Amino acid sequence: MSRPAEESPSPDAAPAARFFVTGEAAPGFVPRVLELFAKRNVVPDEIHARVADGRQSIEIRAHGMEADLAAYVGRCLRQIVSVERVLVSRDGDADDDGDGNGDAA
Repeated sequence: MSRPAEESPSPDAAPAARFFVTGEAAPGFVPRVLELFAKRNVVPDEIHARVADGRQSIEIRAHGMEADLAAYVGRCLRQIVSVERVLVSRDGDADDDGDGNGDAA
């Protein structure tokens, strides 16, 4: 499972999961994306958001997130209305979207 807010990552923890989310820039875009992490008691280690040419992009890194949870969060992110693309990877993985089949959605 991922690390709760009060715990720090251990050396044995699962690798960091990285999420790259892009979509139409809208006031609720960032909170909708981050809500999926909060619902699962995951505190991301890094969050970078930017807007360019009417498009919002967010990069999120969550240390210690298990592969199954990362893939599930990736699928949930794809269900958000304004989200156009989600890529999920884990440190050391070649899979781009976290679903285990090597393709990107």
